[in-house]
Amino acid sequence: MERWKGRVALVTGASVGIGAAVARTLVQQGMKVVGCGRSVDKIEKLAAECQSAGYSGTLIPYKCDLSNEEEILSMFSAIKTLHRGVDVCINNAGLAHNEPLLSGRTEGWRKMIDVNVLALSICTREAYQSMRERGVDDGHIININSMAGHRVVPGADEHFYCATKYAVTALTEGLRQELREAKTHIRATSISPGIVETEFAFRHYDSDPEKAAAVYESIKCLKAADIASAVTYVLSAPPHVQIGDVQMRPVEQVS
Repeated sequence: MERWKGRVALVTGASVGIGAAVARTLVQQGMKVVGCGRSVDKIEKLAAECQSAGYSGTLIPYKCDLSNEEEILSMFSAIKTLHRGVDVCINNAGLAHNEPLLSGRTEGWRKMIDVNVLALSICTREAYQSMRERGVDDGHIININSMAGHRVVPGADEHFYCATKYAVTALTEGLRQELREAKTHIRATSISPGIVETEFAFRHYDSDPEKAAAVYESIKCLKAADIASAVTYVLSAPPHVQIGDVQMRPVEQVS
C-alpha cells in the first residue's frame, strides 16, 4: 500500500457498513479519502475518529445523493478543484428494496437501478476521465459487488436486487475490456461478498426489524472489516497483476 500514500480515493456510501470500514482502512493506510453519502454527519464523525486515532491519511466528508447525476458531477468537480482528482474509486454504495418481480413497485426497481447500476457507472466514467486527464496510468476502480451478482438467491424480495448485481458483474468485465482497449494500466476489480453483517438488512426490511435481525442470525456472516481487508489486498497487488473478481464467504459457509 506504500505507493498509495497521499493519493486520493473516492469511497461512495461511506457513512456506514462496508463503506465506512473501507474509508477508515484507507485513511489508516495514509490515503486522502473522499467519503460521500447522504448522511454526511456520520462521515464527519468517522473523520473525527480517524483524526483522533492519529491515522496518517485524511477523510474528507462530502454530501452527495448518488441517485442524482448532477450531484455526482458536482462532487467530481469539487474533488478536481480541491484535490486535483481521483486515483482510486471504490463504488460501494448500494441498496435493496423488497420489490418482487411479479408485484414490485416500479419506483423501488428504479431506485435500485439508479444507485446500484447508474451511479456506479457514472462514478466509474468520471473517475476514469479524472485519471486520464492527469496522466494517471496506475489508478484502480473497485466495484463492491455481491455473491448475488453470481447466483440468484431463492427469495422473491431479492430477485430484482440480484439483477442489479449481475449488472455490476457484467459492467466490471466490460470495464476491464475497455481499459485494455484504451491501452491503459488502470485496473478494474469486483469484490463479491456473501452476507455482511451491517445495517443493510435493516434498511432492506425497514418495516420489519425482526426479519432483518433474523437474516444475520440465520447464517455465518462476514464483517465489514473483512471487505476492507479485501480492498487493501486488491490495491496491494503488483501493477502487472489484474484481479478481476474476489468472491468472499465465511469458511463455515458451504452453500
